[in-house]
Amino acid sequence: QVQLVESGGGSVQAGGSLRLSCAATGYLFSSYCMGWFRQAPGKEREGVAAIDSDGSTSYADSVKGRFTISQDKAKNTLYLRMNSLKPEDTAMYYCAIDRDCRWYEPYWGQGTQVTVS
Repeated sequence: QVQLVESGGGSVQAGGSLRLSCAATGYLFSSYCMGWFRQAPGKEREGVAAIDSDGSTSYADSVKGRFTISQDKAKNTLYLRMNSLKPEDTAMYYCAIDRDCRWYEPYWGQGTQVTVS
């Protein structure tokens, strides 16, 4: 059973930083894509950043240059370093994993709230 557990969310002032973590267990495929999505109230869930098993990364235009996605394969943990946070980054952030970055049938974590004021 795949489980994704996010942590690291919180409340920060604009310009501040946070690091989100996502601990993954139970995923048995050597090839995968892991990513961060977010959903603000009244808005659709959107992709923020992704990294595949080869280490290739991609970012939404809105976070390029401010957010960095990384992974520690030994710990089966995904990270999202968020710098220069803006109020518009306020959202519930979700971790996801799938066979590839087309996100046909991802597994989701429960989410962690990020609030920027």
